[in-house]
Amino acid sequence: MGDQVQYQERVIDTLIDDKGRTLEYSIVGTGIPILVFHGGHSNCYEEFGYEELLKQGYSIITPSRSGYGNTDPLLGSDFQTACHAYLTLLNKLNIESVHVIAISAGGPSGLFFASRYPERVRSLTLQSAVSKQWLTSKDMEYKAAQILFRPSVEKYTWRLIRNLSNRFPKFMFKQMASSFSKLPYTQVANLINKQDIDKFRQMNNRQRSGHGFMIDLIQTGQITKTDLQSIKCPTLILHSKNDSAASIDHAYHAQHNITNSKLCILESWGHLIWIGKASEKMQDELIKFLIKY
Repeated sequence: MGDQVQYQERVIDTLIDDKGRTLEYSIVGTGIPILVFHGGHSNCYEEFGYEELLKQGYSIITPSRSGYGNTDPLLGSDFQTACHAYLTLLNKLNIESVHVIAISAGGPSGLFFASRYPERVRSLTLQSAVSKQWLTSKDMEYKAAQILFRPSVEKYTWRLIRNLSNRFPKFMFKQMASSFSKLPYTQVANLINKQDIDKFRQMNNRQRSGHGFMIDLIQTGQITKTDLQSIKCPTLILHSKNDSAASIDHAYHAQHNITNSKLCILESWGHLIWIGKASEKMQDELIKFLIKY
């Protein structure tokens, strides 16, 4: 097996496992591969943070996680099933080892993969990542998600968000900011610019929940301390102290339980650490870490 991937343009493809289940994925870039576990409401078309990684000469492999995009929800029956599919993908691509980046609700998938397949993981980076029990049925956010993002409704929810974001980008960012940041909007406004708001608009245009977000709500509670404690690869934890979507407690929990880990607390505006004034520091920390390993 090799450790280089060469795809100048983003390529979308699928893998069919031995039980006929589909795993959708994308590959872009040339060089040492990074396996990205995207966050909630995302898919293999994710873009946050990719530009800088591509400039640095990495290739990026992004599976649509279980229930997202065209990936079979049945792959989300448990972490073992899903992660075996990701392993099969690496074998198909003839890749011996990868850097892993796990984002937000994709955190548990990345953590489980790193704990189960240590020989295939060069390093692990957690970005605003969930590392323990997240939303529960007692939380208002959980109850709202059950209404707005269930499979029969989510496409209408995202159509509305998309249309409003395209017509009124600044207004929609202001309305949604509290979902991502603990800061009052007057402070958030000082930490973002017009380009950041446009990147937020673009994010809303590629978001869909499919069956994936409902799977996430169940599975984030299934990652255990034992899983984290069995991770041996170098681990970088990048998290904003102002994150309201996944509190800073998740970062501390990961640091406490992963032996070879480094925590970098960011001063950024909130959950979306790829935009805003502190995003360059985050990218610098990430690149320095990846180059080292």
